[in-house]
Amino acid sequence: MDILIKPVITEKMTKQGETMNRFGFIVDKRANKLQIKKAIENMYGVAVESVNTMRYAGKVKGRFTRSGYVTGRSSSFKKAIVTLVQGETIDFYSNI
Repeated sequence: MDILIKPVITEKMTKQGETMNRFGFIVDKRANKLQIKKAIENMYGVAVESVNTMRYAGKVKGRFTRSGYVTGRSSSFKKAIVTLVQGETIDFYSNI
């Protein structure tokens, strides 16, 4: 099971990374906090202090088009906010 799907790189998460040493990730819905902690420590070589998780439900969205009303569904996902030990950091932009 691939636990880490992608990092969350938004203005809010970048600010939290700079001030509170917290980083966000989209993770597998079946992963628990211990598995997420282990995966981040192995992938980035940092010490994790705590992991907070939240689940987002998919939403039904619709829009009017030329062919009529079209509906779709956004997928549900799980997000993890990881707090690192003081002095540690993750640089997402180093390999660009």
